[in-house]
Amino acid sequence: MMMMLLFLLLLAIGLPLAFCLLIAGLSYFISAESLPIAVAVQRLVASSQSFPLLAVPFFILAGHIMNHSGITQRLISFSNLLVAWIAGGLAHVTIILSALMGGVSGSAIADAAMQARILGTPMQTSGLGKGFSAAIVTISALITACIPPSIGLILYGFVGNVSIGKLFIAGIVPGILLTMTLMLTVFFQVKKHYPEQAEGEKRPHLRQIMRSMNDCKWALLFPVILIVTIRFGIFTPSEAGAFAVVYAGIIGFWCYRELTFDSLITSLKDSIDDIGMIMLIILSAGVVGYVVAYQQLPVSLAQAVSDLTSQPILVLLLCLIFLLFVGMLMEGTVIVLLLTPILVPVVQTVGIDPIHFGVLMMIIVTFGGTTPPVGIAMYSVCNIMQCPTDEYVSAAWPFYLAVMGLITLMALFPSIVLFLPELIY
Repeated sequence: MMMMLLFLLLLAIGLPLAFCLLIAGLSYFISAESLPIAVAVQRLVASSQSFPLLAVPFFILAGHIMNHSGITQRLISFSNLLVAWIAGGLAHVTIILSALMGGVSGSAIADAAMQARILGTPMQTSGLGKGFSAAIVTISALITACIPPSIGLILYGFVGNVSIGKLFIAGIVPGILLTMTLMLTVFFQVKKHYPEQAEGEKRPHLRQIMRSMNDCKWALLFPVILIVTIRFGIFTPSEAGAFAVVYAGIIGFWCYRELTFDSLITSLKDSIDDIGMIMLIILSAGVVGYVVAYQQLPVSLAQAVSDLTSQPILVLLLCLIFLLFVGMLMEGTVIVLLLTPILVPVVQTVGIDPIHFGVLMMIIVTFGGTTPPVGIAMYSVCNIMQCPTDEYVSAAWPFYLAVMGLITLMALFPSIVLFLPELIY
């Protein structure tokens, strides 16, 4: 309890998350006579000694190289051609782009910030309101939480000892459903609030679509290659991450000829910043995770939940509600690292599949970051687009309802998430 209170206090005064975790974890070792401080140092080092964890820096670097190699720009152009004619125009483009990017940047916040910079002003220029534009940019980042190669799913699989390959496959259908749900919500909201946008542009001809698809075929093949190679055991997730870096580099240098030596150096520098931040959080969370396991908190929590109810659906809904509130206060990466080792044993005790729970967990903690009072993604996008929070919330609530409805549906019917991995594996 002392450790948790100290963590929340440090978080409240604005200390970086990694240091909040590390100081809170070390405080337990300092106050506990039975555990020497040397164990904390050992856990700090041991948290980095994992082969699956290599996937995180590799995919982050691949994401930065994609941004400098012309892959991201071609995906934006393809998305624009594909859906800009539908009522809502660029609002649909940002949704499709989120689905195509698949969270390779490592953070839904980073994806939302990137799209806010690229598409925020054009969306407003096209006639969509500032609050509406900010809302759809922020909430569309939910798709990156489950579409492979989501960094969040890699971390969940690593911490929870769950198959990352199955998690990748399981995230595809929820990602597609989220994309369709948000596009439908945009369509009806535009019809209601922006009737002048309802006509949209001229539909593209099949020849235009095929030409654009051919132009970005290497970018579109990227997620397909990852899924196929991981499923058939050609690559582990870590090896797939290394392949992603090489693939993005080759496409940028020789196919699109847009990746230069200077931009490669810039990609490496940007990646070092992101990787350093995420890895420091992971190492610090390893110290806290050891304390949690030492105190047998997962066992105690599982017992408390089973005393309250043994119904799998009720346990799942209770966990999701808890994760939603936590997601409003902390970034998703930290939540996954802290709570996965606690909650996975709890849900497994009542017979909930950890693959099903993992996909829902990633969506719900990312969703928490898009909502008041302390949604980190919400404030990041609103700050970039200079959008008042009340204007954002006013435009976002229909999307909140749509997403919550879909999450509830996937929680009640696990086969929506699980049928694809069960079919393929």
